[in-house]
Formats: sequence, structure tokens, C-alpha cells
Amino acid sequence: MCQVEEDYRDELESVDVPSISKKCVKCKEASAAVVIRAGDAYCRVCFKEYFIHKFRAMLGKNRLIFPGEKVLLAVSGGPSSCSMLNQVKEGLSQNAHKKLRFRPGIIYIDEGGAVGQSVEERRRTVAELQGVFRATGFLFYVVPLEQVSEYALTVTDSTLCCLHRQHLLVHTARTEGYSKLMLGDNCTRLAVKLLTSISLGRGAQLAQDTGFSDSRYGDIISVRPMRDYSAKEIAYYNHLFNVPSVFIPSLDTKTADKASVQRLTESFVIKLQADFPSTVSTIYRTGEKLQTARLSSSTADHCDRCLLCMCALDTAVGECCCNL
Repeated sequence: MCQVEEDYRDELESVDVPSISKKCVKCKEASAAVVIRAGDAYCRVCFKEYFIHKFRAMLGKNRLIFPGEKVLLAVSGGPSSCSMLNQVKEGLSQNAHKKLRFRPGIIYIDEGGAVGQSVEERRRTVAELQGVFRATGFLFYVVPLEQVSEYALTVTDSTLCCLHRQHLLVHTARTEGYSKLMLGDNCTRLAVKLLTSISLGRGAQLAQDTGFSDSRYGDIISVRPMRDYSAKEIAYYNHLFNVPSVFIPSLDTKTADKASVQRLTESFVIKLQADFPSTVSTIYRTGEKLQTARLSSSTADHCDRCLLCMCALDTAVGECCCNL
């Protein structure tokens, strides 16, 4: 019979919680500083090597960026894109092993007007980011979202805001002579985007929206070198090695879970990840298997494209519908 003050603690099974007292799984000598997953505990030095190697391996495996090529880094101020900026800066330094050889530039899209920030707040944010950008020594561009359209400031939908941002990124890259656009999307964000896109009926565009490379714009190719990193790994790295980032509110900041499909999906994935740590990686690995439909060269050149996202239209009406 249940008792009010009965103590059941002795009956609970003890769980082996990873701790920093464990040894590093790589060098087997130093004490672990971070635990990425159960069984993956790294010391500070080995974790940095692991993090850097993953970035270089992603670029080397895909071989899309060539020596001397101009690459525009899209930096939002968040942890993921700032970590990407740090990796590029470290990779271009004289002491870097397997030094990166492309020519980087930085672009920041100021969306403060769309989220209701005052002119003074926007100036402070831009000034803070400019300090981060100047420290790299790279050429940088700050472009307000309203440059794409006077109606951009009235946008309340995150999907439309994202499309405006993407058009500005591609336009700036094209006008300034950059052939590649580097985005900071991480594994966690791409897992959310994958499920969101399916919910919004964008299944046919998943390979372009979540893959390493995106060539929908023809002359400008977007790449996602941070797609193998989880948000947790990035947070650990930025904290351990003092990588600066700037919090900038977006349209979804502080909104309820049911405010949009994007927010609801994000909340679902994050909560599921807390109880089942393989959630994000499973969704991400599934997305890696997706490919765009292979079209003949003549068909690919003449296929109709959406004027907003520039993906091939998947709205062809079947023969049976034409006969109705």
C-alpha cells in the first residue's frame, strides 16, 4: 500500500551519467572537458582538433571551392555562423595545417526593421557585429533587408523573410564578384528545416534546401560546411575557445510554439532530442539520402522555376486531370 512519506530512492536504478572526470576517448590521457554524446568525451585539445578536422573534411570531401575563388560568408551573428567565420579565419592563418586558399568576404543582412527594432537598436547591433568582422581582416558588407523591397519591413512570415534574405545574399554575391555563398546552417537547424519543408509541401525541394550544395541560382552556388555539427557541439566550441557571437532577435523570437509551423516543428524536435539524443542525427542522415530528380540537359534548361525560391516547379498537372 502506498505511504505518503515512503522513500523509494533505494529502488531506483543508478544511471551512468557522463562526467568530465572521464578520460578523453581520443588521447586516453587528459580528463574530458566536453561530452558530446554518450561515450564521446573529449579533452580541450582533442575537441578542438576534432572540430577543425570536421570542417576541413566537409570542404575537402565535396571539392566545390577552389584556390583563389571568392567566397561570401553569410553571418547572422548567431553561434553557428560565427563559428563558421572563426573556422575560416583559423584555416587561412599562416600556422594552419592544410591551409584554406579561397578569398573570403562577409555579409550581414540587417533584419531589424522587420522585427520592430528602433534605428538606434539596429545601429548598436551593426556596430557590435562590425567589431567582430574587423577583427578577421576580411572585407564585409552590411545590407538592410528593406533593400530588396520597401514591403520587406512589413513581412510577418518567417518563410517570406528567409526568401528575401536569400535573394539579397545571392544578389550581393553576384554584384561583388563572388561565385560561392557559404551558409552557417547546422545539423540541428537542418533537421528542423527538413520536417518543416515536408509539412509545408516543399518535399521536392528538400535536397536543395538541406544538402551541402545548392546550385539553383546557376552562377552562385551555396554551400553548408557546418551541416555536420549539432547546435550542442557549436555551443561547446564557442564557449571553450571564446568565439564571439551576437544575439539578434528574429521574427520567431519569444513566439509561442504554435505561432507557426516552423516554431512548432522546432519545439517538437528539440524536446524529442532531449529524451532521445539520436533524434536530430537520424533526421539529418535521412535528409542526406535525398536527391533531386535527374533531368536531361534540355529539360533542365527550359523547366519552369518558382519566382520566389528559384526551384523547379513541381506543379505539373497530370494527363488524367487535363481530361476532366
